[in-house]
Amino acid sequence: MQPALNLKQKRIESIDLLRGLVMIIMALDHVRDYFHAGAFMYDPLDLEKTTPLLFFTRWITHFCAPVFIFLAGTSAFLTGQKKSKKELSLFLLKRGAWLILLELTLINFLWNFDLAFNNIYFIVIWTLGISMIFLAAFIHLPNKLILLIGVVLVAGHNLLDQVHVPGNTFKAFGWSLLHDQMFFTWQGKNILVGYPVLPWIGVMALGYCFGRLFTTAYNQQQRKKILLLIGGSAVALFIIIRFINVYGDPVPWSQQPSPLYTFLSFIKANKYPPSLLYILMTLGPSILFLAFTENIRNSISRFISIYGRVPMFYYLLHIFLVHLLAMLAAGLFTQHSWNVWILEQPLWFAEDLKGYGFSLSVVYLVWFIVVVALYPLCKWYDRYKINHKEKRWLSYL
Repeated sequence: MQPALNLKQKRIESIDLLRGLVMIIMALDHVRDYFHAGAFMYDPLDLEKTTPLLFFTRWITHFCAPVFIFLAGTSAFLTGQKKSKKELSLFLLKRGAWLILLELTLINFLWNFDLAFNNIYFIVIWTLGISMIFLAAFIHLPNKLILLIGVVLVAGHNLLDQVHVPGNTFKAFGWSLLHDQMFFTWQGKNILVGYPVLPWIGVMALGYCFGRLFTTAYNQQQRKKILLLIGGSAVALFIIIRFINVYGDPVPWSQQPSPLYTFLSFIKANKYPPSLLYILMTLGPSILFLAFTENIRNSISRFISIYGRVPMFYYLLHIFLVHLLAMLAAGLFTQHSWNVWILEQPLWFAEDLKGYGFSLSVVYLVWFIVVVALYPLCKWYDRYKINHKEKRWLSYL
């Protein structure tokens, strides 16, 4: 007989800590998008143009989306210990639909500050919403079958890497939503499918299965051993599969002019959509992090965890603040006008922004300012949620 699950789950501080850490790191990437001089000229992972510091400034942020979506699945499992399957399924359906609506309206506006909505982005929050809608159906299946679905989607989707549907057609758009990052135009609008959903659905399904490790079915010592095994195995698989250089990522690594750049080529994995190697490379160390942080309690962990307790609130605020600061910086410190940041072209390809930008040192300074400035608001909102649990709408933000 299996031990009973804990029906009164408390927040798991190591999960809040990990989520908070990746939320803080995420802001670095978005500050770089809006402030770095090279952001509008070349890919920071382009080994022919980047520097090691710029490469790692971008590369470290690869951990954010996989951890965010994986832990959303874990949180869904833990929420399900206090709800019936029917209640959880309905909650996931409603929250998923709400996140998609939020992505296509408020979040798109925050990215562009353009009331005409000339740019429409299908990026991380839309993917989170779609994955929740699929999970709403998956939870009615046996856990072993959910695990199998997650493994197949994550490990097998790279078989589709050579499948493309060209053109600015509805069929191409549909395939892009599933597995092929592309740009489209529709009635004068620029449409970016940045996060094809197929592997992300698998990541959330795996996160849901992972949640069982944080119930009373496992004591802390058992959990740590399993986390070390899972995380260590993922890292080892990444190294082995990447070294073989045959499967797991659409772009093989290659010898570079120096050992350092060869290493950078080795760890440069595809994010759009996330390859098997990308997911192993990011979730493996993240699970090891959980194994070693369950008992950490100090002022630093409490500070970081605040962002992990209110991730959607922080996400919305940080995009607004970073964008607003970019407008001020353009008007005050460059030859550009502040309204250069009302974007009618996609952020990463805006011709008007070529020649704008600052050094990486400025990027890191603005990142620090943004994170610290948002802490009081995040702490206030966390307390508000704790003190107003009767307000169900708070679970959607």
